Amino acid sequence: MHPSQGQRPVVVGITGASGSVLARETIELLLANDVPVMAVASSAARLVWAEEMDETLGEALERWGDMGEFTHYPVGDLRAPIASGTFPTAGMAVVPCSMASVAAIARGHADNLLRRAADVTLKEKRPLVVVPRESPLSVIHLRNLTDLAAAGATVVPPEPAFYLSQRTVEDVVSFVAHRVVKALGIIDDLPEEMQYSGPSEEYK
Repeated sequence: MHPSQGQRPVVVGITGASGSVLARETIELLLANDVPVMAVASSAARLVWAEEMDETLGEALERWGDMGEFTHYPVGDLRAPIASGTFPTAGMAVVPCSMASVAAIARGHADNLLRRAADVTLKEKRPLVVVPRESPLSVIHLRNLTDLAAAGATVVPPEPAFYLSQRTVEDVVSFVAHRVVKALGIIDDLPEEMQYSGPSEEYK
């Protein structure tokens, strides 16, 4: 598959960290903006997806194929185009990102397609956005995340925007997905309802 003319695809890596809904929302936001998506999910991601979501990952893959320009590659397929730096992409988001994947990417352990695609993204100096899922963070985790940031990655923790008075998990998930897409450079600004507009009248 080749990218649509004028729009390079975004690679989305899904690891076995908790937070499958973050991957779903990010992929669907990209597709809604007519951005081609090339996804790769680890074996653990499939297991976690089955625990957390009301559809299997396989069902989601089929549905995304009906939504837009979408391709999925098996995690063991190191012959996939996204394993090569010569294949043009707009960047990659690893969402959610486990600490095992954070460590592997930070150390250059490109032992599967997801980690190889992230390694390629860094070496080609394309946007790499990592959404880490762990709490509390150990010194080891923090060092690995620091090394990724130093290498050029953007670390986007899935934090609520408390100043927006978000009421539901869906509000938080949508906000995080928009932050990821913005960090990739796909959109210039967050939607107006996700922007801080100053203190409310009751605090003035």
